[in-house]
Order: sequence, then C-alpha cells, then structure tokens
Amino acid sequence: MSDPIAVYLHVPFCPSKCGYCDFNSYAMDGEIVERTVAAMVKEVNQSPHRGRPAKTVFFGGGTPTFIAAEQSRRLLEAVLSAHPPIEGCEITSEANPGTVDIPKFNELRSMGFNRISLGAQSFDTSDLIRLGRVHEASHIGRAVDAARSAGFHNLNLDLMFGLPGQSAAAWQRNLDLAMRIEPEHLSLYCLTIEPNTRYYRLHVRGMLDLPDDDVQTEMYDTACEVCDSRGYHQYEISNFAKPGKECRHNLCYWRGEEYVGYGPGAVGCVGPSGDRTRYTNTKHPDRYCQAVDSREGLWCDSEHLDKTTLRLERIMLGIRLNEGLPKDAVALDVATIEHLERKGLVEPGLSFVRLTTKGRHYCSDVALELA
Repeated sequence: MSDPIAVYLHVPFCPSKCGYCDFNSYAMDGEIVERTVAAMVKEVNQSPHRGRPAKTVFFGGGTPTFIAAEQSRRLLEAVLSAHPPIEGCEITSEANPGTVDIPKFNELRSMGFNRISLGAQSFDTSDLIRLGRVHEASHIGRAVDAARSAGFHNLNLDLMFGLPGQSAAAWQRNLDLAMRIEPEHLSLYCLTIEPNTRYYRLHVRGMLDLPDDDVQTEMYDTACEVCDSRGYHQYEISNFAKPGKECRHNLCYWRGEEYVGYGPGAVGCVGPSGDRTRYTNTKHPDRYCQAVDSREGLWCDSEHLDKTTLRLERIMLGIRLNEGLPKDAVALDVATIEHLERKGLVEPGLSFVRLTTKGRHYCSDVALELA
C-alpha cells in the first residue's frame, strides 16, 4: 500500500471578501458554485494519487460551510473514496460563525468530519465590522454550542491580534472570552498586511491605525502566558492545543511532508524527498472548471523542489515548531547554532534546535541564519 498522505480541498467561495484576505476566495453564489463542486469531484476522481490513504483531510477556503451540506457531502465522499482514511484520520472543516447552525453541524458530523476550525477572529463587534466579517460577536458562542451539540469534541478558534484600533486590553478581553469557551485548540495570529488586499491599499495611504511593534509584541507575549496558564501547549509559533489536540494536518506542512490539493487555487506538494513537485491549481472557479473538463492546463504554476530547496523549506517551517529541528536531519552548521545560542535565541545543549521564548520573536531571522 502507498504511504498515507495529507489531503487538502479548497472551497473558494465566501459570503463576502474581507479587507485583509489574500486567500483565493470569491464572493460568488448560484450556478458557478454547483459547477465548481462538480468539477472538484471530477478532479478527485481523476487524480493520479487515488489509492493513497488519507492521514488527514482538510476543507479550507474561502468558507467551506458557505456551500450546501449536500455539496460538502459529495466532496467528502469523493475524497474518502479516492483516499481511504487511515484509522483515526483527522477530518477538518473550516467554518464561519455566521454560516453554521445546529442542522449544518449535525450534517457535517454525520458525513465524517471530526474537527471544526472556527474563524472567530475577534469577540469585539467593532473589530469584526472593520475586518469585513459577516458574523457578529454573538454568533461565535452560538456556533460553538451548535458544534458541541452535534458531537464535535475537537474545535479550534482562530483569533487575530494587531488589528486596527485594537489595544492590549481589548486583546486580553478576547483571550479571556476564548478561555471561557474552552476550545481544544487556538490559532492566534498577528494581522499581516498582504499586497492585493483592501487593507494594503489603506495602509499605503496611511489610513490604518495599527498597533506599533511594541504593542504587538506585548499582545503575543500575553497570548503565550494566558494559554500556558490554562493548559494549552504551544506547539508552533501561533498555535496552542490541549494535550493530543494539535492540528495533525498543519503539522504535515510544518514537517515538510507530502500533501495533495484539490479545488481552485489548491496547492499540493508530492513526490519522494529530493524529487518533489509543488503545484498550484488554476485559481478562478470558471477557468478551473474549464481546465478540469478539458483535462488540460489544470495547474497555473509548478516547481521542482530539489534536496537543497527542500532543506531550506524544512528549516523555514520546522523552526516554527516547539519540537525543534533535528540537527542531523537538515545538516545544520554547528558554528551558527552556537552563535544563536550565545544570543539567547535557541536553547543550548540539545540534539535539536529549538527557539527560546526570546527567539520566537525573531523566528524568521533565526531561520535565515540557519539556512
């Protein structure tokens, strides 16, 4: 039997396009949604990777819960037919609090989904309005209750800090409210201003009132302290989990493992170590459907990853993990490691390279030095 693989499905549709979002997402509905779902099923059925068992399945977006439950069912059935799940397979769907209710969660659970990632972003209504989110703060608790009622015992909350006009005290309130909900997992991200977004255009014109670097650092440190005090283990720079509830799908990315991607704009990375190909599917739903039907030009981009490139990426992603990087596995330079130890950025005397608390603030710089 072929080695198990992580499987990603990209559902590109959303109720609206948020101002900060640079993901491949479209505020579309109607006939194009059904046509895209049918094309995604067809892509999965025609996949050259059919037969490789799924160790994780992740529906991302976009907003996967924006499409009808019947469409989600067809997609998941196609995936599990092509990639029989291993025992205990983690099957996740992202969800927007404004696009779910008890019947929707009941249907997702009955299909086989066993993990929900809820894009809360903030419990502050003014933040949600500025971000362009379609949900209200009150929807978050309601969505969590609905997920619990449906039998989901593995739930992630996404929250963002460093938002326009956000104070350290407001971020502390968000964390306090998240702790009351008691999710199994928390993803706590600092807002990043990406090109080709409305936020980027506002930022260039000086129209975004963002917290300064010192405040953002304080917010991050507060998140780490609060999570640690409540039993959430930090296993990656921005991710915290109760014991055994780490996101196994994302760990595949950070550990440099293979993954296959389906859907408009989905990214996959497949092949043996040292001879791997990373590809990106055609992004616009209409062109994606045409490409699937014609069986030509499905990828809009691809690149060959040799051993040198894979080593670089293993360092850049792996250093984010609290488990650290094995020194021998990626041939790290001893003198560089000792230099970083003296600067207090990595822990000394270990068989792997692991960031210190201070080092987490300089993760990218450490990665570049190691590489």
